[in-house]
Amino acid sequence: MISISDLHAAYGPLPVLFGVSLDIAAGETLALIGSNGAGKSTTFATLTGFLRPTQGQVRFADLDLARASPRRIVEAGLSMVPEGRRLFPSLTVEENLLVGAHARRRGDWTLDRVYEVFPTLLPLRRRPSMHLSGGQQQLVAIGRALMANPRVLLCDELSLGLSPAAVDTVYAAVSRLRAEGMTMLLVEQDIGRALAGSDRYACMRHGRIVLEGPSAAADRQAISDAYFGMEA
Repeated sequence: MISISDLHAAYGPLPVLFGVSLDIAAGETLALIGSNGAGKSTTFATLTGFLRPTQGQVRFADLDLARASPRRIVEAGLSMVPEGRRLFPSLTVEENLLVGAHARRRGDWTLDRVYEVFPTLLPLRRRPSMHLSGGQQQLVAIGRALMANPRVLLCDELSLGLSPAAVDTVYAAVSRLRAEGMTMLLVEQDIGRALAGSDRYACMRHGRIVLEGPSAAADRQAISDAYFGMEA
């Protein structure tokens, strides 16, 4: 569904990605693991059209993401849950969710469906998002992305800044989306969460993929070594 081939990217004169290649199949969840500065969020920036790669191809739904605008990418069916949630603080839960529907893609994701999947949001729907807990805000951010009726959901650091209980709630929602066949790419620093919530993983370091494989058969020590650059 998404094919990334020999992707290079830079911020001005500073190279950040060096030949990243990944394929994500329909209905699959791929976890992109790595420490801060590994290139995970930069990879997302190229997928969403906010950073133009200097080399390589990114194909999705017969669209060349390397040359498409962010709006065209959303219209094609790729939606993102950004790091830090980035809700509109003065808007209510429901107003934030409705922002996600601006692409007007047809699909099953409506307000009623979001409230069905995330029932804790229903009694909060009139509350400004600034008055929610971090975990509740993350559920709103996921719901907002789903309101675009995406074919692929990108999730950037879902567990960042949340309590363990809130992370459990958020990843329970991820598990339900996986069970329903949503195609997802997760960026996550927590190796355990990443493997438990995905079908395959790819570990990044210094802008390169250094290890990848099926999550169920992952060698935690090998991933840890690759994560910190200690592999042989």
